[in-house]
Amino acid sequence: MTPESGEPVRPAAVAGSWYPDAEAPLRAAVSSYLAMVEDTPSGDIVAIIAPHAGLVYSGPVAAHAYQAVMGRAYDVAVLVGPSHHVAFDGVAIYPRGAFDTPLGPVPVAAGVADQLMRTPCIRIHPTAHVREHSLEMQLPFLRHVLPDTPIVPLVIGSQERETILALAEALAGTLAGLTPLIVASTDLSHYFDADRAASFDGVVIDYVARFDPDGLLAEYERYPAHERGRCVACGGGAAVAVMKAAATLGARDARVLCHADSGDVSGDKSAVVGYLA
Repeated sequence: MTPESGEPVRPAAVAGSWYPDAEAPLRAAVSSYLAMVEDTPSGDIVAIIAPHAGLVYSGPVAAHAYQAVMGRAYDVAVLVGPSHHVAFDGVAIYPRGAFDTPLGPVPVAAGVADQLMRTPCIRIHPTAHVREHSLEMQLPFLRHVLPDTPIVPLVIGSQERETILALAEALAGTLAGLTPLIVASTDLSHYFDADRAASFDGVVIDYVARFDPDGLLAEYERYPAHERGRCVACGGGAAVAVMKAAATLGARDARVLCHADSGDVSGDKSAVVGYLA
């Protein structure tokens, strides 16, 4: 699919820094990470969780999630991630046009976006998308494994319970009757030493493995708002909303495919970021 002429195209913000800005090296990197995945789950896959750090750090983990959906048929991929640069309430949608990538533009499913905007907390907020990497880092994999699947980009501002639950309900209601893939973009704990990070991450992993979004939301809310991204997950609200929507759409269980941290690549285990597929 290609975007219609005249529609807005969101330029890639971190190509050339967080991942290669040319097609050949980017496709080679994505292909190499996917090729290292040895085990993929069977059955229908409604949703995935994937990290969003620089490709060299989180790409090997993200590949486990995307290898699981490679070549499957989806009507739309809805991407849900946290806002790292702009503070706002509710959910910012990019409603039409495309996101540009070195692998070609990824078109927005405007019809699905229009339906989602019937929910009061979901609104157009272009500034929230200009620099945001949490969704952009999913696109090299999506463009490679599901090249014909359009997207709906959603960035959560303040990840409060009311917004998370409203988003989950909107996703489930809008996507019923379609064959969707919902992508929660999140990293786990930030900048603890590897042992302490593994302890924090293990709590999140346990809730995901048990397919318990309500438990994960309660864990998220145990911390002050400014500590949730550091101690739990920067996209914890995205993960909860996506898991709850997936359950309503028929998902029955979850499977942890891979967990690692930035120190596995950098060699520095003194202050790591956790990644989960």
